[in-house]
Amino acid sequence: MIRKLLENISPKKFYSFSSTIIPWTLVLSIGLISFGLYHGLFIAPADYQQGDAFRIIYVHVPSAWLSLFAYSVLFFSAIISLIWRIKIFEIIAISSAKIGALFTFLALVTGAVWGKPMWGTWWVWDARLTSELILFFIYISIIFLYNSFDDYRKGAKAANILAIIGFVNIPIIHFSVEWWNTLHQGPSVMKFSSPSIAYEMLYPLVFTSLGFTFYFITALLLSARNTLIKREHKSSWVQSI
Repeated sequence: MIRKLLENISPKKFYSFSSTIIPWTLVLSIGLISFGLYHGLFIAPADYQQGDAFRIIYVHVPSAWLSLFAYSVLFFSAIISLIWRIKIFEIIAISSAKIGALFTFLALVTGAVWGKPMWGTWWVWDARLTSELILFFIYISIIFLYNSFDDYRKGAKAANILAIIGFVNIPIIHFSVEWWNTLHQGPSVMKFSSPSIAYEMLYPLVFTSLGFTFYFITALLLSARNTLIKREHKSSWVQSI
């Protein structure tokens, strides 16, 4: 049943679906990010230890979250692509890899900017930071491997295999602050108990995280749609639009 459902997602249907969804996700992302950043940067009180330096959390945390979320989308798309060889999921996988690499890079840069005043250095070989850096290299490797083949189907297959293998790094990133003694602080928002962050600081972070997530969806659909049109440019349905 799942296979029939997935195989029913034709290139033309995906194009129509993405064209309908993109304006809505774009508006939601702009609205949520604007609201969250305004309240986080101008309304939320300064942290009693870090002062105003903590405000980079409203970019750093959503970026770090999306670096993992994008890889999860990549991972499941790679599995579907390898098992059922559905073209749309090959495209979603590589599109997710490109966007995930950008968010991982942004998480590393904002983390370094935050770490300088807090730790006195731009970089330490902390377990969380090192595993996040490895994630960035995995993303880059997947992108290069995908583009190293003249036949994009072969490139997609090789890249998807690497993506599945590289998924082992995701739980390492998530649990690194619990498994090892690291400089990076432990979880303060995503906890089974109550979050150890003041509500005035928390709700703008929730809005920016949601906004960044909708932006990811928008960028993913745009990238996938553009790649699809490039591949299918000789198809009759592309000619018709």
